[in-house]
Amino acid sequence: MTSALRPRPHDVPQPPSPVRVFAVPAAPVASHVLPQPAVSRPAAVRACGGSPGAAGPRPGRGPGGSPGAALRWRAGPRERGVASLEYLGMLPFLLLIALAGIQLGIAAYCGEQAGTAARTAARTAAQHNPHPDAAQAGRDAVSDWVHPDIAFPEDSESTVRATATVHVPSVFPGVHLFDPVRRSATMPKEDATP
Repeated sequence: MTSALRPRPHDVPQPPSPVRVFAVPAAPVASHVLPQPAVSRPAAVRACGGSPGAAGPRPGRGPGGSPGAALRWRAGPRERGVASLEYLGMLPFLLLIALAGIQLGIAAYCGEQAGTAARTAARTAAQHNPHPDAAQAGRDAVSDWVHPDIAFPEDSESTVRATATVHVPSVFPGVHLFDPVRRSATMPKEDATP
């Protein structure tokens, strides 16, 4: 085939372009805009933020006419779903951190309660006429759920030593992270001489 028989591109008629371009006049730069008569605007102009009767969208204003609306990003339903999935993925870690903080708080509280029980039991046992059950006095001085074990390893003529042991409950089922907390207190016995 010779090149003379082939049609050249500029000889072939081209169909009209289906793309139509609407020219939108620029808004005036003045601080105020004079009202203009209502004119029917094409749908493409209205979709871009123009409104009937306006000279077109103002610079820096998006749909709705608020400043910066053109720069705001609106999340569609898919983006919101992705954010929900990311939050659900982080939720177990957040719960684990919260439970670890609660567990540390419980351990510190049990240590404080063991000290209170030991001091109360030692003070009660050191009185001139001691209570018949000084360990019960120590248990009564703390919260009901603590249940301290109180022992008196030293009971000499001048001092009384009480040791309270509290088992730390766990917020994680079946996992015990902390050993029992032990606190001791020594009190001098009251002088019984007149």
